Amino acid sequence: MHNAKPLPQYLVKRFQGWKATTYAQNEAWYRRLADDGQHPRAMVISCCDSRVHVTSIFGADNGEFFLHRNIANLVPPYKPDGAQHGTSAAVEYAVTALKVAHIIVLGHSSCGGVAGCLDMCTGRAPELEEKTSFVGRWMDILRPGYEKVKDLPEAEQTAALEKEAVLVSLNNLMTFPFVANDVQGGKITLHGLWHDIGEGSVEQYMPEEGAFKPI
Repeated sequence: MHNAKPLPQYLVKRFQGWKATTYAQNEAWYRRLADDGQHPRAMVISCCDSRVHVTSIFGADNGEFFLHRNIANLVPPYKPDGAQHGTSAAVEYAVTALKVAHIIVLGHSSCGGVAGCLDMCTGRAPELEEKTSFVGRWMDILRPGYEKVKDLPEAEQTAALEKEAVLVSLNNLMTFPFVANDVQGGKITLHGLWHDIGEGSVEQYMPEEGAFKPI
């Protein structure tokens, strides 16, 4: 037996309000999306963090972005081992089935996953080193990034590692053959962004400068 319960009433009321207003005013558009399927231009890989609202930041409409969220917006290396890989499956579907033109990796400030990785790598979070920690094993993806920031002043390490999370993910995307082939063939472009939640700003990675610059 499952343990599912009815939705809290405040969510029920919000849904009913959306159905009576936003949906009712755009019903033809929603029905067209349902009938024609999705044709997003871009895939966005962002963090699960509730403060990161990708569609609001870019003013995106329904059907415009193929969104995938996980802890610390990480992409693991290509590993076709027959196991279950949620992020890799999302990337595969976006590239091979949806034929997206862009893949955007969006990191952000005050990222709890990145802070946890920093604590783990500096010995302050032994619980994350346990094999039973799903978060810890996921954050192992970011260990190469920690090696690049560990010599910085401690106050600068978290923000630097948040940006390294974006770069690690971009590098790992290129280990997927179908991504690398489309990038080299000019069918897909990769983009790395970092969002400062408090400032409302977005920086993009500029490869020629080797740095993130404000948009």
